[in-house]
Amino acid sequence: MAKESKSFFWASYADLMTSLFFVMLTLFIVVIIALNNARIDAIEQTAELQAKIDKADEINNATRELDTQHSQYFQYFPEFKKHKLAVTVSFRSGSADMNSLPSSTKEDLRTTGKILQDFIIKTTQSNPHIQYLLIIEGQASKDGYAYNYELSYQRALSLKKFWEDNGLNFNDKNCEVLICGSGDGRLSGTGLMRESTEVLNQRFLIHILPKPGKIGD
Repeated sequence: MAKESKSFFWASYADLMTSLFFVMLTLFIVVIIALNNARIDAIEQTAELQAKIDKADEINNATRELDTQHSQYFQYFPEFKKHKLAVTVSFRSGSADMNSLPSSTKEDLRTTGKILQDFIIKTTQSNPHIQYLLIIEGQASKDGYAYNYELSYQRALSLKKFWEDNGLNFNDKNCEVLICGSGDGRLSGTGLMRESTEVLNQRFLIHILPKPGKIGD
């Protein structure tokens, strides 16, 4: 009787161990499959992310065409990620009147606007999911005028209106326009992007920033 009990115990024990083995084996296979699927997903997500990064870099680098192909109108400052309109603008002190500028200056500003518009159209046509944020920044020289910060904004706004009057409207589904003025540098304390010759600080800076949504092929 004792031998039968022992035989039954070991038989049951062997069955239990066999069952546990198959349970552990099943769990091991499930974990391996899950880890493999996670690895595949991670590889796909990494590849997708890299594709987006590459596309964003391509779009960002495309803005460099403005100074490489049109250096007479644009100068790029990589440390500030801004373009300066390489057009000498000499407003009267306290003035933001575009009509007071020489005809040659207005023609150069009209040309820069056309170059910007053509660039945005060309880029967004190749990838319609791309949008741009175009920031027009006005500056002023230190000439003793008390409201140069307000004035620099008014000058940037005048440039936007000047472009619109000449059929160059950037506010559409592919481009958002912001107007800002950085004054005469009195409040910056660093003289960022200031010219040593004060009259040359009567100028415009352009920030053209891509805003990718869904990155297409």
